[in-house]
Amino acid sequence: MESKTHVEMISVPAGRVALSDRRTRRSWSVDLAPYELAAFPVTQSLYAQVTGRRPSSGPGDRLPVECVSWWDAVRFCNALSRREGRAPAYRLHSDGEGIEWDADADGYRLPTEAEWEHACRAGSEGPRYGPLDEIAWYRGNSDERIHEVGGRRPNAWGFHDMLGNVWDWCWDVYDAEVYGTYRVLRGGGWFDEHWSCRASARRRSHPTFQVDDVGFRVARSLDR
Repeated sequence: MESKTHVEMISVPAGRVALSDRRTRRSWSVDLAPYELAAFPVTQSLYAQVTGRRPSSGPGDRLPVECVSWWDAVRFCNALSRREGRAPAYRLHSDGEGIEWDADADGYRLPTEAEWEHACRAGSEGPRYGPLDEIAWYRGNSDERIHEVGGRRPNAWGFHDMLGNVWDWCWDVYDAEVYGTYRVLRGGGWFDEHWSCRASARRRSHPTFQVDDVGFRVARSLDR
């Protein structure tokens, strides 16, 4: 087994989160068991250490990795799991399109959007967990460029960059009937206006999409 790679994970308590979608005006609640989520987005250094690749548009070990698709993110999760001797959470089909999530696996995975929002809010109820300029890199303060992880104030549970800098891929399909396989993105990015950097804001994209303001962070299920 290869040497372990350090990923700072934070335990998130069980809870209930209310999700909403402005496009459809739909709202729904999700009950969550305890889980772990990374304190920071995956960095270029970590991504290169695990995959041997540096796909980002500009170099910087402490910059969030970007220009990664949803498929790149799930493959990274499996690779990181194997590196640490954990059971991979995902089984990818040979057709390159199908995927199954083993909910009992102890390996790394993408958060569900409910897990993401629960961790982002950290017990807060407003659109953000603090003043935007203190917690996020967005169009109003980023100089229209990406920034190193951890440069803004974390939320009450210790998570950095939940809003701004890069959008986070989540596990969920956005709306299968309307958008097919498009997956959910959360959090807003360095080029977004303030209204996109909200705990409840949802965006969607095709799972093969790659762009310089989309990255991800990893989650892990806890023993039940």
